[in-house]
Amino acid sequence: MIQGAGETGLRALKGLRRVARALRRYTLVLAALCAMPVLALASLLLWPMDPAPFMSVDASGELFDRNGRLLYAFLNDEEQWLFPRELDAISPYLVKATIATEDQRFRSHHGVDTVAVGRAVLQNVRGLGVRSGASTLTMQVVKQNGPPSRTIAGKAWQAIQALRLERHATKDEILRTYLNTAPYGLNLVGCEAAARRYFGKPAKELTLSEAALLAGLPKSPGGLMPLKNPENALARRNYVLARMRDEGLIDAGDCERASGQPLDVEWHAFPQSAPHLAMRIRGRIEAEQHVTTTLDLDVQALAERAMTDALKTFDNQITNAAMIVVDVPTASVLARAGSADFFRTPGGGQVDATRAARSPGSALKPFTYALAIEQDLLYSSEMLLDDSLDYGLYNPENYDGKYRGLVSASYALQRSLNVPAVMVLNRIGTTPLYEFLHGIGLTTLTRSADYYGLGLTLGNCEVRLDQMASAYCMLANLGEHRALREVAGEASAPARPVLSRDTCLDVYRMLEQPLPSEFHRDIVQAVGYTPRVCWKTGTSTGLHDAWTFIFNSQYVVAVWLGNNDGKASSLLVGSRAALPLAARVFRSLPPQPGRVWPDVKGGLREVTVCAASGLPVSKWCKRSTTALLPTGQYLNRTCDVHYPRTDGSEKTFERWPAGAKGWDLARVESPRTPNTGGESSAKGLRILAPSNQADFVLTREANADRLKLRASVDASSILHWYLDERFLGSSEPGKELFLDLSEGRHTLTCMTPAGELDTVQFSVSQPYSPQHFRN
Repeated sequence: MIQGAGETGLRALKGLRRVARALRRYTLVLAALCAMPVLALASLLLWPMDPAPFMSVDASGELFDRNGRLLYAFLNDEEQWLFPRELDAISPYLVKATIATEDQRFRSHHGVDTVAVGRAVLQNVRGLGVRSGASTLTMQVVKQNGPPSRTIAGKAWQAIQALRLERHATKDEILRTYLNTAPYGLNLVGCEAAARRYFGKPAKELTLSEAALLAGLPKSPGGLMPLKNPENALARRNYVLARMRDEGLIDAGDCERASGQPLDVEWHAFPQSAPHLAMRIRGRIEAEQHVTTTLDLDVQALAERAMTDALKTFDNQITNAAMIVVDVPTASVLARAGSADFFRTPGGGQVDATRAARSPGSALKPFTYALAIEQDLLYSSEMLLDDSLDYGLYNPENYDGKYRGLVSASYALQRSLNVPAVMVLNRIGTTPLYEFLHGIGLTTLTRSADYYGLGLTLGNCEVRLDQMASAYCMLANLGEHRALREVAGEASAPARPVLSRDTCLDVYRMLEQPLPSEFHRDIVQAVGYTPRVCWKTGTSTGLHDAWTFIFNSQYVVAVWLGNNDGKASSLLVGSRAALPLAARVFRSLPPQPGRVWPDVKGGLREVTVCAASGLPVSKWCKRSTTALLPTGQYLNRTCDVHYPRTDGSEKTFERWPAGAKGWDLARVESPRTPNTGGESSAKGLRILAPSNQADFVLTREANADRLKLRASVDASSILHWYLDERFLGSSEPGKELFLDLSEGRHTLTCMTPAGELDTVQFSVSQPYSPQHFRN
């Protein structure tokens, strides 16, 4: 019995051991089964993650000025306005308002707010439905790139991804992404687009009240959109302000003041400055999303506003304008306006007139003179003859149909006289000028040099405003040519010298003129200074185009006016239409550090020149003066006007070319030999009034101290008159010339177009002066 019982107990003990072993196996299996989801979740949370898909945005293309201000923007691929910004470019008020409203424990949780989850569960259970959510800002960022679901599975996916995202992105990165992708009504995505649409300002400049309004919109972008539902938007804004107060982010006083402010919301258009540039590089803008230019928004706005105002004064006879403003030291474009109005300009405002080929008129003359000086074929001081010029089928005339006789090269360029310019081009040849203009970027000269001929210097070709602005920038930069820059950060081509510094300094001196005073009565006071400038105008043949280029060492302002259909107008004259507009803009530009005018030291030298010809003196010149000429210019061309007499005396006589054609006072090939001192020439030219050595006494009575100039050939010839070596005017049959007498000893010279001269001397004295009683 005892033995049987022992065996039975032993078997029971073994059974218990087998059960224990089985239980241990089942427990391990159960634990493993229970641990698998936890391990899977842990593995999922710890698995490497690329946060980029959640942080990326489909940005709109933006064009910025040199100071980071928005010039122009394009819709993104989803037809939305979305302008991503860094946190430091967003108002701190908006950051605080967003956290207070959407996720007050954002800085402390790890992607899921367990407190908010518990509260939401209780509220939803009590309400037998979904009454409260618990989405964090991180979960909302995840939601933007995941399945939009309010189911438990969808929320669970968002929570897991939020936990993972928090391990691979910083809080600031997540917050920035939310503010750049949250919906704010209409097709506005991100706070920057909303701030610009509703308040007309960047998100960085939002006030507390404005920031609170925007922070409340993502909850219901349509129902709270302030332009359609202002009452709802106002209530939501005040709720956000209260939340900020309760969270200790603002004090009660700030909350009360902000809550009492009106919404002050309007529809603001996005910036549309420099639309032609934006459209031309649109592909690059959309590819890079953010392109910074060299433009200055203030200067661009100044140019666009000035063009619009100027066109209002022309009674629709001139309907379009274009302008470029260049920063000379860097050759960077500060403003580029391709038309007066992108949408309403007759003939199509979308056409970029800064790139359109138009006839430049006299605007090419400075380059003709510069090239002649560079090649030692012209001195800026030498005298040229402005008179009728006959090249067979080509007979250039001045714009006003008048001739001014002997004038210096500097005077001829300043007054834009046509005959002297053609005379200078004839010296250097059309081909050298044609090649030079090609070399400085005028690509629209597509025909041969022979096709343009001598009319090239008068603008019988077509040029682009932007390329002409670059050419004038070369002059302003003392001969250093570089392509204009429009996009910041791009490596520009190295500067290429095309003219010497000395030549350009001479051109500076030749073109320097004060801007017409009548244009700046209400402008100088605004800027506080009158700039020292050079300027040149141009008027195309037939009055189709008006141009002006103003420059100094700081700026170039280039202006064109005309009509897109090419219609002519008597108002389309460079000095009357384009110059006032360019002058207004130039005077309004802000002064820059550095020199306004180049340092001429070492570039110009004082040279003794003949008082009559303006060329370096020869040994026969009896009267001389001084002139500033380029230091590097050879003085190989000397005066050939004065010549010794053949009678053995020390006296000399003057010989002048027979006419304007082939005029060169350094080589007088067909001279006339006029007499002086009151003796008439072989042709019979003789000054009749005043007579030689005449004495006049001023009467001081109105119109009594005037003298009609008369000569022996009045009835048959144009005559050019000079008083004390300065051009006085011209007379011709049927057109008399009067001289206003002034006290002193005077020399009067008369010259025919053929070069015949006669000279007299006379004196003018005051009543009862000692001179009046001389014997």
